[in-house]
Amino acid sequence: MTSPGSLRIAVDIGGTFTDLAAFDEQAGALRFGKALSTHHALVEGIEHTLDGAGVALRDGRLFLHGSTIAINTLLERSGARTALLVTEGFRDIYEIGRVNRPDAYNLFFRRHVPLVPRSRRFEVQERLLASGAVHKPLEEEGLRGVLRGLKPQRPESVAILLLHSYRNPAHEIRVKQIVQEELPGVFVTASHELSQEYREFERVSTVAANAYVGPRVSTYLGELSDHLDARGFRGAFYVVQSTGGLFPVAHARRDCVRMLESGPAAGVIGTQAICAQLGLQDAIAFDMGGTTAKAGVIHEGRPLTTGSALIGGYDQALPIQIPMTDIFEVGTGGGSIARLGQGNSLRVGPQSAGSDPGPACYGRGGTEPTVTDANLLLGRLDAEHFLGGEMRLDIAAAERALREKVAAPLGMDPMEAAEGILRIAVTSMSYAVKAVTTERGLDVGSFVMVVYGGAGPLHASAIAREIGIRQVLIPWSPGYFSAYGMLYSDLRYDFVRSCFRRLATADFGEIEGLYAAMEQEGLAAIETSAVRPDSITFERAADMRYVGQEHAVTVELPREVFAAQDREAIKRHFDAQHGIRYGTSAPGEPAELVSLRATVTGIMRKPPRHAVAEGGALPPADALSRRKPVYFRDRGGMVETPVYRREALCAGNCIEGPALIEEHASTTLLQPGDRMEVDSAGNLRVAIGSVVR
Repeated sequence: MTSPGSLRIAVDIGGTFTDLAAFDEQAGALRFGKALSTHHALVEGIEHTLDGAGVALRDGRLFLHGSTIAINTLLERSGARTALLVTEGFRDIYEIGRVNRPDAYNLFFRRHVPLVPRSRRFEVQERLLASGAVHKPLEEEGLRGVLRGLKPQRPESVAILLLHSYRNPAHEIRVKQIVQEELPGVFVTASHELSQEYREFERVSTVAANAYVGPRVSTYLGELSDHLDARGFRGAFYVVQSTGGLFPVAHARRDCVRMLESGPAAGVIGTQAICAQLGLQDAIAFDMGGTTAKAGVIHEGRPLTTGSALIGGYDQALPIQIPMTDIFEVGTGGGSIARLGQGNSLRVGPQSAGSDPGPACYGRGGTEPTVTDANLLLGRLDAEHFLGGEMRLDIAAAERALREKVAAPLGMDPMEAAEGILRIAVTSMSYAVKAVTTERGLDVGSFVMVVYGGAGPLHASAIAREIGIRQVLIPWSPGYFSAYGMLYSDLRYDFVRSCFRRLATADFGEIEGLYAAMEQEGLAAIETSAVRPDSITFERAADMRYVGQEHAVTVELPREVFAAQDREAIKRHFDAQHGIRYGTSAPGEPAELVSLRATVTGIMRKPPRHAVAEGGALPPADALSRRKPVYFRDRGGMVETPVYRREALCAGNCIEGPALIEEHASTTLLQPGDRMEVDSAGNLRVAIGSVVR
């Protein structure tokens, strides 16, 4: 068998574009590629990206992959015909949920809609106690009868949720075996495989979501794996989790729900790498692509994470109870469609033109005006230089779509309509940043905003002004940044065990045993992986709350506090975290442990830091590409604006706005009053709204 090559290949599939970053571990070189996503056959988009970058799969040692297929399947409700097996008497817990009613006086409020209708939810005769002890044995013949009755409905997947299986999975394990015997070929998933925490509604929602997306995601990953083999790839195939860590494709095909936020999480990991290189402690990771805008946070050098997430927004959300990077997403991207709503109100998104047909200016049959069309009409994009000139844009089509669908009905000039579309889009995107900062008790003004994605740098300055951010950083090759972030991802396994104990009386021996068991499980998984990391690290955390509270906060804890059995130190860490999260703490109140968390990470070799040549304050003469008119509302209309080639800029170069800085897959806009300086790593560091004279 041919041995694998030296390339680490990372591919991120977005709603509009598929991005590639490849790192040659021997030569230390990086390559990038971008192509339109092909949603009818995602593998085709990957092939186009590989070919465009000149990357051969036979030279690959690792293939790293992130995709929106899981989250899109959930949001579009296009998943499998799923059946749900639950403990007798609890058939409706999935539908009852938490009985949230966030808008109490809205007569038209709609509750969450389960992924599995009641007609495909079935009860299993069994019952465990909260301790894990068997209260009522599993009635196997009754279960087989249920499954035989289910066969005519031709289920594609089956989810299993039995009460208290996080304490004792024996019944779930046996039920899964019986389902596989009675319904061969059906995707089967059990709740204990995904979550070993309490809260039955969150657990049933998680396992139902995994079953719902499982057949589609598993089939796609299997086809991609076969395709890689057919193209001569002999390395290891890993998928990015929602934590930003890597896990083998075999695990991803079983625990599909763990890759819901794989692409966005990789961008946050890339932001963390930049922070480490530059000595930044606090940063906002902001990603704007063609379909959505996402924001995450690096706080004190680490990404903020959460033990669960609400998919679909708070009002009608379905909770997913797995560890993931804390990311907030809004349906605003370059392809977001501008439409007139009730009362001729202008709306932007969440509908997107995607890659097919795409914005009107793509010339692929699209007729709806989008954010990209507005940027083109205002001169912020160039019809001849989009994607380095590889893709010519149709400005006449953009102007026609804006005039007919927005400007004429509102009695406006197309330029004013385009500028209005961007203002609405910026306001919408600012909500994503506020959701992960201000609403988490963090001062947004003290953070640097790292902006990437193909469309992000065009809107970075406007978003920063909207919410009071003073510093923006545009990394090298922002249009490929999520794929690039995958190259910084490590092998990672996260574990959690519910453990209700008063801190004051908790048995440290019991706690140490639980942590040790989780860490050993993670260590075994890494040691049997196809790749060997440079080193392995262990991290511990605990979900804690004050006695009498319902909800807990996750507190990262140094191993030393367990070695010293220092209850006061644990309490201090909890009080501090509670203060950050909620703006208040109660040092005099007793606390309790709810769950224990362990993370085992296999540290991979990282790509070298990018560097650019040193220069003076003035950019080289050949960096100035041309001048062109660009619309700025504060300047009253079109302003003759210099356009610079980013690849020609040197460290130390300074540019004052207004200006455009073009590169292959993105364009950075400096507004009047902004000042940009290139650092030694080639990042564009922008001071918002300040001019140094």
